[in-house]
Amino acid sequence: MVALKMEDLKHFTGQLFVGDMFDNWLVREAVIVTFNRFAIDGRIRRGYYSRQELEDNKLEELSSWKVLKPICYSLIKGKKLPESFRITFQLSSGEVEAFLKSAQLDLTWEQVAGLYMNLRYENHVLHCITGTSLNVFAPDKRIEHEWDEAARLYFKGRKIPFVEE
Repeated sequence: MVALKMEDLKHFTGQLFVGDMFDNWLVREAVIVTFNRFAIDGRIRRGYYSRQELEDNKLEELSSWKVLKPICYSLIKGKKLPESFRITFQLSSGEVEAFLKSAQLDLTWEQVAGLYMNLRYENHVLHCITGTSLNVFAPDKRIEHEWDEAARLYFKGRKIPFVEE
């Protein structure tokens, strides 16, 4: 786990809420506090969709940020900054599989419960905290170290300045 403090808040939030930086990520949870506290559970209610819709849209357990982003943006846009927000992003199973392969880790995607990026905005400071969860015991912390490095590279590749705390 690593905590990265985003140095250019305006640029980062622009990429988050208007750009496509996290569009392919899944959302476990989003909580936005403005004049009220708004909480979004990212789990898809499968009964809401027909089987055909589920298949056509390749819906997984969680909604993508691309789907939820306009809703979240509508809650924060305006003249006043939100009091706080937190968004828990999770890598899709296909992306987990690609990450494991590129990092040459001896795990299958089924053994990984989740690879996370937790965004926390509070007191005009935004942090990204990485997280991993496994369905099996891992004798070492290699997956955590690789995921932390992947997060650093993710932001560097998108020219998002940060400092490690």
